[in-house]
Parts: sequence; C-alpha cells; structure tokens
Amino acid sequence: MELNFKLQQFEGPLDLLLHLIDKNKIDIYDIPIVEITAQYMDYLNAMRKADLDIMSEFLVMAATLLKIKSKMLLPPEETEEDEEEDPRAELVKQLLEYKMYKCIASELSDRQQDAGNIFFKVPTIPDEVLKYEEPINLEEIMADVTLSKLNAIFNSVIKRQEDRVDPVRSKFGKIEREEISLEEKMNYMLDFAKNNRTFSFRQLLNGTRSKMETIVTFLVILEMMKAGQIFIVQDNTFDDIQIESKMVA
Repeated sequence: MELNFKLQQFEGPLDLLLHLIDKNKIDIYDIPIVEITAQYMDYLNAMRKADLDIMSEFLVMAATLLKIKSKMLLPPEETEEDEEEDPRAELVKQLLEYKMYKCIASELSDRQQDAGNIFFKVPTIPDEVLKYEEPINLEEIMADVTLSKLNAIFNSVIKRQEDRVDPVRSKFGKIEREEISLEEKMNYMLDFAKNNRTFSFRQLLNGTRSKMETIVTFLVILEMMKAGQIFIVQDNTFDDIQIESKMVA
C-alpha cells in the first residue's frame, strides 16, 4: 500500500523552512543558520515512517543547511574585489520564490471558492413584456409647447449643425476621381506606334488631360518597352525622350 506522507501542514522542505522563519520571526534576508538547522533537524528526527521520495527531499535540504552552516563557520574567503558572498543567498532566493508561488496559489484557491458562489440565470422575460411599449400621450407632452419654444429648439439644432462644419474644409471643392482605363490607353498607344515610326514622349503628353493620365501613359510606355515593341533614346539628362516604334502598320 502506497503511503503519502505529509509532515503536519508542511508540503516540502521549503514550506517547513518558511514555517520556522515565521515562527521565530526571523528576517528572511538574515537567517540564523545554526538555529534554523537545529530546529529543522528536530523535525526530521520526529519523522518515524515516511515515503522515501518525500523523505529524500527533506534530507537534501538538511544537507544543504549543514553545508551552509559549515561555510559560515569557516573564515570568509578573500576575493579580488573584496566582496564576501553570503552562503545563504541561494537559499533565500529559493524561499522567496516559493513564498511568492504559495501566495499566488492561495489567491487562486480563494478565487475558485468565490467563483462557486456565482450563479447565472438565463433571461426568462415573457414575449408580451418584451413587446410592450408604454403608450405616449402627445397632447400631454405638447401641452406646454409654444411657437417660441419650438423656434428656440430649432435654432439650437441649427447652431449645433453649424458648429460641426469645418470652416476650412467646407470651402474645398468637390474632388472627383477621373476613371482612366489602362487597357484603352494601351490600345491607343499600339495604334499610335503603328502609324508613327518615331515620336517623343512630350508629344504624347500634349494630349493628356490630367496627372493620372500622364502616369498611365508612362506605365504603358514602360510596358511596351519591356515587350520590345518600342525603343527609347535620351541623349542628355532632362532631354526629351525619343521613341522609335518597332511595330508594323
């Protein structure tokens, strides 16, 4: 039969050490190793029968405490930086981490218990109640309404609408997008190149009506040059681009 051992309320060596520190009201950053080790060994001696796996954890910690104790009894080692390392530092780090996880576990347990006290109920309002609308008596509502009050309400609404108008953007003209078909421009250029052996890029731009059409024309020229349908020459920088057609009419 498997025996699960639990030393009173202690679930491990770190839990036992934290109990001893709290019991003796010791500063966790300045643990009196001699005193704590003695009390820890007293608890181990009180263990008569235990699961070997669990017992081994307590014995490992006991060995660790004895090792720290022996280091603290020896003269401190001198280092180049003259900084003495505290033998208890690693143990303190483990205790602080364990204490943090223990607090988190306790908080989660409390939240789990609180969640068990929360209940939800599906809405069961009858359709007749949902569809009910309180009757409105227009005569009662409009009883104290006069033309002057209606005029004041109307003016306040108009004022709010005027305040929403941007005084700068409201003066902008309407921007309309000009639709330019790349396919139509390509067909036009193919016909133009067949009928004109040589022409300039500036000559093509003379017939454009907008910046977008100029961009589309330039893209068509690049595509035709890539396909080997035209050949372009520019003698000097910023000179007009001369285009030679390789297409047969």
